[in-house]
Amino acid sequence: MKKLVLALALIVMGSFAMAQQTPQDKQAKRAEMQKKMQQREQEHLAQMQKDLNLNATQVDKIKALHEKRKAEMKADFNKNKEAREAKMEQMKQKRAQMDAEMKQILTPEQYDKWQADKKAKMEQRHAMMKDRKMKKAMHTATPDAK
Repeated sequence: MKKLVLALALIVMGSFAMAQQTPQDKQAKRAEMQKKMQQREQEHLAQMQKDLNLNATQVDKIKALHEKRKAEMKADFNKNKEAREAKMEQMKQKRAQMDAEMKQILTPEQYDKWQADKKAKMEQRHAMMKDRKMKKAMHTATPDAK
Protein backbone atom coordinates (compact mmCIF):
# COMPACT_ATOMS: atom_id res chain seq x y z
CA MET A 1 0.00 0.00 0.00
CA LYS A 2 2.84 2.38 0.88
CA LYS A 3 4.52 1.65 -2.44
CA LEU A 4 1.31 2.43 -4.30
CA VAL A 5 0.87 5.75 -2.51
CA LEU A 6 4.52 6.61 -3.09
CA ALA A 7 4.28 5.72 -6.78
CA LEU A 8 1.14 7.84 -7.20
CA ALA A 9 2.79 10.75 -5.40
CA LEU A 10 5.81 10.54 -7.70
CA ILE A 11 3.62 10.41 -10.78
CA VAL A 12 1.61 13.44 -9.64
CA MET A 13 4.74 15.42 -8.79
CA GLY A 14 6.31 14.50 -12.12
CA SER A 15 3.28 15.56 -14.10
CA PHE A 16 3.14 18.89 -12.26
CA ALA A 17 6.82 19.44 -12.95
CA MET A 18 6.34 18.73 -16.65
CA ALA A 19 3.31 21.03 -16.81
CA GLN A 20 5.34 24.07 -15.73
CA GLN A 21 6.62 26.01 -18.72
CA THR A 22 8.92 28.99 -18.45
CA PRO A 23 9.18 31.78 -21.03
CA GLN A 24 12.56 30.37 -22.05
CA ASP A 25 10.91 27.02 -22.77
CA LYS A 26 8.33 28.75 -24.93
CA GLN A 27 11.00 30.67 -26.83
CA ALA A 28 13.01 27.51 -27.38
CA LYS A 29 9.92 25.67 -28.56
CA ARG A 30 9.03 28.54 -30.91
CA ALA A 31 12.58 28.56 -32.34
CA GLU A 32 12.42 24.79 -32.81
CA MET A 33 9.08 25.07 -34.59
CA GLN A 34 10.43 27.78 -36.90
CA LYS A 35 13.45 25.63 -37.70
CA LYS A 36 11.17 22.67 -38.49
CA MET A 37 8.98 24.85 -40.70
CA GLN A 38 12.00 26.09 -42.66
CA GLN A 39 13.25 22.54 -43.07
CA ARG A 40 9.81 21.41 -44.25
CA GLU A 41 9.69 24.28 -46.75
CA GLN A 42 13.10 23.32 -48.12
CA GLU A 43 12.06 19.68 -48.41
CA HIS A 44 8.85 20.69 -50.15
CA LEU A 45 10.76 22.89 -52.60
CA ALA A 46 13.27 20.11 -53.28
CA GLN A 47 10.41 17.68 -53.92
CA MET A 48 8.76 20.17 -56.28
CA GLN A 49 12.06 20.63 -58.09
CA LYS A 50 12.38 16.86 -58.51
CA ASP A 51 8.73 16.19 -59.44
CA LEU A 52 8.36 19.11 -61.85
CA ASN A 53 11.93 19.09 -63.15
CA LEU A 54 12.43 22.76 -62.27
CA ASN A 55 15.53 24.71 -63.23
CA ALA A 56 17.44 26.98 -60.79
CA THR A 57 15.69 30.15 -62.01
CA GLN A 58 12.26 28.61 -61.44
CA VAL A 59 13.28 27.45 -57.96
CA ASP A 60 14.45 30.97 -57.08
CA LYS A 61 11.20 32.49 -58.37
CA ILE A 62 9.10 30.00 -56.41
CA LYS A 63 11.15 30.70 -53.28
CA ALA A 64 10.59 34.45 -53.74
CA LEU A 65 6.87 33.86 -54.29
CA HIS A 66 6.63 31.84 -51.05
CA GLU A 67 8.49 34.56 -49.12
CA LYS A 68 6.18 37.23 -50.56
CA ARG A 69 3.11 35.23 -49.59
CA LYS A 70 4.47 34.64 -46.08
CA ALA A 71 5.10 38.37 -45.64
CA GLU A 72 1.57 39.20 -46.82
CA MET A 73 0.05 36.69 -44.43
CA LYS A 74 2.08 38.09 -41.53
CA ALA A 75 0.98 41.63 -42.42
CA ASP A 76 -2.67 40.55 -42.54
CA PHE A 77 -2.29 38.78 -39.20
CA ASN A 78 -0.79 41.89 -37.57
CA LYS A 79 -3.41 44.14 -39.18
CA ASN A 80 -6.24 42.09 -37.70
CA LYS A 81 -4.57 41.75 -34.29
CA GLU A 82 -6.33 44.77 -32.77
CA ALA A 83 -9.75 43.58 -33.94
CA ARG A 84 -9.10 40.10 -32.49
CA GLU A 85 -7.98 41.54 -29.16
CA ALA A 86 -11.05 43.81 -28.99
CA LYS A 87 -13.33 40.86 -29.74
CA MET A 88 -11.63 38.74 -27.06
CA GLU A 89 -12.07 41.56 -24.53
CA GLN A 90 -15.73 41.84 -25.48
CA MET A 91 -16.18 38.09 -24.99
CA LYS A 92 -14.51 38.29 -21.56
CA GLN A 93 -16.90 41.06 -20.53
CA LYS A 94 -19.92 39.06 -21.70
CA ARG A 95 -18.65 36.01 -19.80
CA ALA A 96 -18.19 38.10 -16.65
CA GLN A 97 -21.69 39.56 -17.04
CA MET A 98 -23.23 36.10 -17.43
CA ASP A 99 -21.25 34.90 -14.42
CA ALA A 100 -22.59 37.78 -12.31
CA GLU A 101 -26.16 37.11 -13.43
CA MET A 102 -25.82 33.38 -12.69
CA LYS A 103 -24.51 34.25 -9.24
CA GLN A 104 -27.69 36.24 -8.59
CA ILE A 105 -29.95 33.45 -9.84
CA LEU A 106 -28.30 30.45 -8.18
CA THR A 107 -27.82 29.65 -4.53
CA PRO A 108 -24.19 29.68 -3.34
CA GLU A 109 -24.05 25.87 -3.44
CA GLN A 110 -25.55 25.73 -6.93
CA TYR A 111 -23.21 28.46 -8.12
CA ASP A 112 -20.16 26.60 -6.78
CA LYS A 113 -21.32 23.38 -8.47
CA TRP A 114 -21.97 25.25 -11.72
CA GLN A 115 -18.46 26.78 -11.58
CA ALA A 116 -16.90 23.37 -10.89
CA ASP A 117 -18.83 21.78 -13.78
CA LYS A 118 -17.81 24.61 -16.09
CA LYS A 119 -14.16 24.22 -15.10
CA ALA A 120 -14.30 20.43 -15.58
CA LYS A 121 -15.80 20.80 -19.06
CA MET A 122 -13.14 23.34 -19.96
CA GLU A 123 -10.36 21.02 -18.83
CA GLN A 124 -11.96 18.17 -20.76
CA ARG A 125 -12.03 20.28 -23.95
CA HIS A 126 -8.41 21.28 -23.34
CA ALA A 127 -7.42 17.63 -22.98
CA MET A 128 -9.29 16.71 -26.16
CA MET A 129 -7.53 19.47 -28.11
CA LYS A 130 -4.16 18.38 -26.74
CA ASP A 131 -4.94 14.77 -27.69
CA ARG A 132 -5.96 15.89 -31.18
CA LYS A 133 -2.66 17.77 -31.56
CA MET A 134 -0.74 14.68 -30.44
CA LYS A 135 -2.58 12.48 -32.95
CA LYS A 136 -1.96 15.00 -35.71
CA ALA A 137 1.73 15.17 -34.82
CA MET A 138 1.96 11.38 -34.88
CA HIS A 139 0.33 11.23 -38.32
CA THR A 140 2.60 13.90 -39.78
CA ALA A 141 5.68 12.29 -38.23
CA THR A 142 5.17 9.02 -40.06
CA PRO A 143 6.65 8.93 -43.57
CA ASP A 144 4.23 8.64 -46.44
CA ALA A 145 4.26 5.33 -48.24
CA LYS A 146 4.44 6.02 -51.97
